[in-house]
Amino acid sequence: MKKAFKEICYGPVRPPRQHWPMEPVSLTDETMELWKEKVLTAMKHQGLEVLCIYADREHGGNFGYLTGFEPRFEEAVLVLHQDGTAFLLLGNESLRMGSYCRLPNTVIHVPHFSLPNQPMETAYSLKELFAQANLSPGIITGIVGWKLFTSTHDCNRQLYEIPSFLVDCIQEITGSKAARNAGELFLHPDTGVRVTNTANEIAHFEYGASLASDCVLRAMDEIAVGKTELAVADFLGAYGQPNNVQTICATGERFTNAEVAPRRKEICLGDPFSLTMGLRGGLTSRAGYVAARREDLPEKAADYMEKLAIPYFAAAVNWYETICIGMTGGALYETIEHVIPRAEYGWSLNPGHLTSSEEWLASPVFKDSGIPLKSGMMLQMDILPKRVGYGGANAEDGIVLADRTLQQELAREYPRVWQRMCERKRYMKEELGITLKDEVFPLSDAAGYYRPWLLKKSHAFYKEI
Repeated sequence: MKKAFKEICYGPVRPPRQHWPMEPVSLTDETMELWKEKVLTAMKHQGLEVLCIYADREHGGNFGYLTGFEPRFEEAVLVLHQDGTAFLLLGNESLRMGSYCRLPNTVIHVPHFSLPNQPMETAYSLKELFAQANLSPGIITGIVGWKLFTSTHDCNRQLYEIPSFLVDCIQEITGSKAARNAGELFLHPDTGVRVTNTANEIAHFEYGASLASDCVLRAMDEIAVGKTELAVADFLGAYGQPNNVQTICATGERFTNAEVAPRRKEICLGDPFSLTMGLRGGLTSRAGYVAARREDLPEKAADYMEKLAIPYFAAAVNWYETICIGMTGGALYETIEHVIPRAEYGWSLNPGHLTSSEEWLASPVFKDSGIPLKSGMMLQMDILPKRVGYGGANAEDGIVLADRTLQQELAREYPRVWQRMCERKRYMKEELGITLKDEVFPLSDAAGYYRPWLLKKSHAFYKEI
């Protein structure tokens, strides 16, 4: 058995404190101005004269980065020129947001973005409306949606993840050679403007990460044989905060009848079970078995601890204890590959990724990645091993990397946020045996805490010191 596995113990563990922060931290005017200047500087470096930034209900992060809001149900486009001039193209029910936008702007009513069969009373075509945003032939235009294409077989700058009727319109005005995908300006895991965060941003996003983890911890304590998914899922909500992923509360076989939301399905002894909740700033996920001892498991999965849960937790411990400012994403990838080789344990996605208002912003963590991890990056510990015949093993949470200067800013400007992060760090060391580097701070209360047998509520994994 690997040394990393031998260090993992299972026994009585004091659960983490649930802080339930009551005061969301708003983004300041200084932060919004900084974001705008970062984008305008990046535009100049990339030779872009204008950006057309698309948003809808699911994909509003890049748009919201500059405006402060994301569409509730309509589509929208922000047209930003290199001199800072901004036009907001909004549908019927978003028009009033122009006056609340954090970016000085001119509103253009585009009823094409409204819901089906709402009034489309306009004297202008879509092309004419876009032209009102000072788009013109030959103007070098970046089109931004929400993806970062990295295909080795396609021209990534000519792949677009926004509706074709908008791409066609923009290219018809500017000329197809003058327009290209510019998502990397926001999302590139090394140079993107959104990959590092200030103290204000971290405090803003820590609120959601903390609440999501507290909801999952609360829901874990509600799991019991005979309850339904709905009964447990009722605890996965906090103060009306918006989710950034589908909430999962699933017992037994998942996704039957293609249903992904919680159902009125009864929890049975020996079921695999998974919980996931994500809010702006972070996601917490847990997967294990509805069991209190080995004998409660299905016979074919009786060795779940040895085959999957212990190796997974060993990898998680190594992730937490290894990550630091300056290491490359490739080095972090190899850390996980060394502990639980991909070929044996079946994980396929990046073992760690950046998070923001979106659950998954981008990732510097991939094979041979030379991208250095930086102060201000918020990252999820996200490793998903799979073995045929076994339920999942998962204990996903987020951390932030903060150098001494950023630590001092957090402590001075957001003492309650700073205190929570420091308490979590002490808990991980003192109770779980996980020692984080000086610059690593947990964003969620549940970080490192993993109960593979969900009915054994007094016991969890820890690392022997």
